[in-house]
Amino acid sequence: MIFTETEKDKALSLINSLRNRLSTALLPDDEGKLRRILFAAIDEGKLSRDTFGLNPILMAMQTALIAVEEIGLRRDGVMATLLAPVVLCGAYTLEDAERAFGRGPCTILHGLMHIQELYKKTPVIETENFRNLLLSFAEDMRVILIMIADRVNIMREIRDVIDKKAQHRVAEEASYLYAPLAHKLGLYKLKSELEDLSLKYLEHDAYYHIKEKLSATKRARDKYIADFIGPVRQKLEAAGLHFHIKGRTKSIHSIWQKMKKQRCPFEGVYDLFAIRIILDSKPENEKKDCWQVYSIVTDMYQPNPKRLRDWLSVPKSNGYESLHITVLGPENKWVEVQIRTERMDDVAERGLAAHWRYKGVKAGGGMDEWLAAIRRALEAGDDMQVMDQFRMDLYEDEVFVFTPKGEIRKFPMGATVLDFAYHIHSRIGNQCVGARVNGRNVPIREELHSGDTIEILTSAQQKPKRDWLQIVKTSHARSKIRQAIKEAQAAEGQYAREVLYRRFKNRKIEVDEPLMQQLIKKMGYKENSDFYVAIANEQLDVLTVIERYLELRDPQQSATEGDATARRSAADFVLKDGGGEDVLVIDRNLMGIDYSLARCCRPIYGDEVFGFVTVSGGIKIHRCDCPNASDLRSRYGYRIVKARWSGKGTGRYDITLQVIGNDDIDIVNNITSVIAKEGNITLRNISIDSDDGLFKGTITVALDDTVGLESLVKKLRAIKGVKVVNRM
Repeated sequence: MIFTETEKDKALSLINSLRNRLSTALLPDDEGKLRRILFAAIDEGKLSRDTFGLNPILMAMQTALIAVEEIGLRRDGVMATLLAPVVLCGAYTLEDAERAFGRGPCTILHGLMHIQELYKKTPVIETENFRNLLLSFAEDMRVILIMIADRVNIMREIRDVIDKKAQHRVAEEASYLYAPLAHKLGLYKLKSELEDLSLKYLEHDAYYHIKEKLSATKRARDKYIADFIGPVRQKLEAAGLHFHIKGRTKSIHSIWQKMKKQRCPFEGVYDLFAIRIILDSKPENEKKDCWQVYSIVTDMYQPNPKRLRDWLSVPKSNGYESLHITVLGPENKWVEVQIRTERMDDVAERGLAAHWRYKGVKAGGGMDEWLAAIRRALEAGDDMQVMDQFRMDLYEDEVFVFTPKGEIRKFPMGATVLDFAYHIHSRIGNQCVGARVNGRNVPIREELHSGDTIEILTSAQQKPKRDWLQIVKTSHARSKIRQAIKEAQAAEGQYAREVLYRRFKNRKIEVDEPLMQQLIKKMGYKENSDFYVAIANEQLDVLTVIERYLELRDPQQSATEGDATARRSAADFVLKDGGGEDVLVIDRNLMGIDYSLARCCRPIYGDEVFGFVTVSGGIKIHRCDCPNASDLRSRYGYRIVKARWSGKGTGRYDITLQVIGNDDIDIVNNITSVIAKEGNITLRNISIDSDDGLFKGTITVALDDTVGLESLVKKLRAIKGVKVVNRM
């Protein structure tokens, strides 16, 4: 790996910045030892550029600077970050790192290596369980903080990369995993940057549309804020209050979420900004001063009583204190005003309250309190010894394990292999005879531990047993075992009843039901099912039952007739092979599986697709760029299966195109003419509306595959006057 001249200049600048910011935190020989290690790895040729062609040493320096400036990490965190590339590539060992730099950096490096192993193990990252497992695997919370800084750095650097698929994957991870982690840790600036950059890469048009709108309205927005603040400032100063006021514009991602939620254009989002009045008050005067500001603002501007949020009288459970009001400002625009003191603002900004969370992001039980405490410890300095106890407190009641496919499952501490089996499927649980844990065979009683990979072993001869109820820890497994035992007993009882009645028939004895009920009661059974289960369990002999029945029916007649054994033969089950060749292959080359094409994105032959297992058990096929794909992956990652087209497409697919352009007199004729010339494409429907010199319409056609679709789109875009052709 060779440094370019530009990279050399960047590296020198980064080294100077890190040296200035760390100053006395570094030990005397830290920089010299680090320089020798990095140069040795470069000379040996063990370092290589990543998927995007980025320089790992330069990336590590940039990540370290973010960790120092935005998060507050010090010497140990920076040393671990800069050593990570050479340790992960095998050019330097953890033992060498500990001897050279001490235990602190080595602990962080070990955690970074552990997380890398976790990434290789599971492809499903869009789940809350993955976030929890990632946290539980990090021996030191600085590992997570460095990973957040690293992802921010990567997101900044991949703007112009050629590999858009890799860019898309990295952006999705930033959205589903790293932004929520940054949010929980109170790293709001990084959280907002991750969300905005994710939107930029995943929904390019939406991002730039909002950015351009914000730029176009900035001057008017700044003027409006100044016009609003001016009179308020005068009134507050006249009241003798000490304060400062600032306006805060929503992030692009936040605006986009509101546009989608309210189904409105940019112009329909009225609360693009909020005014924050921060008072310099003595502790004993805080509430009085805040309410005085409230009185002054509402005297000047009409308040909306439905939008009053009073977290002064009763602070939120997480400690957040503030007074929020919405007033009708100049030009009849609603403006949110937040009133708080310096102390309240400090608490909120430090992460104890999580500013974004009080807007509706759901908390995760003890997770938030724990992470808030970590945030406080982090701000107190670089002493991270307290992290071990935090981690133990949070995860003392939970374990996280993997399926063979790398999916993550959460269980209570003490759960066993049998709990895992029933979690997968009740049939798997009923037939469980043990498991292979991390490649080692274990019994059904084996307890689960975080990080284990569990492969259940089954046998068709296995049946649930009552003592299994003492093995499992989850209520789900316990109820399934009880249900299976009850169903098995019912089936055995039914079979026993059929055997009994067949024996009666073989002996040419007519069964009188009232008399049979009398016999069952006479033999001490309250329920018919208990009676037949006793026969199935061989607690009652069939011949004895027949004799007692005959005695009850005719006490004078001796039951001496022989018994012909009747046995029920097993049914033959034949697995039918559908034969032929599937157009679509699902998961691990499985064929012959029923599936249907999702209506939300209407995939056709040649599209990149994936399968989604529905509640009813069927499989819906979606395009990878389906509008619902991100939501499905984030919320139901464990129900996603791979799918790909195979063989030769033979079907016909209906797709709809949106067409926008200049409203020329021959535009419709030109469009239909192009479609008519395509021999393998059939026009199903065309609908075009005209407004102020522009036309906007939809065209539905039937075609064979994406090759035909791409050809058609290209030809439609070439028509004079056509501006946009998009698949819907």
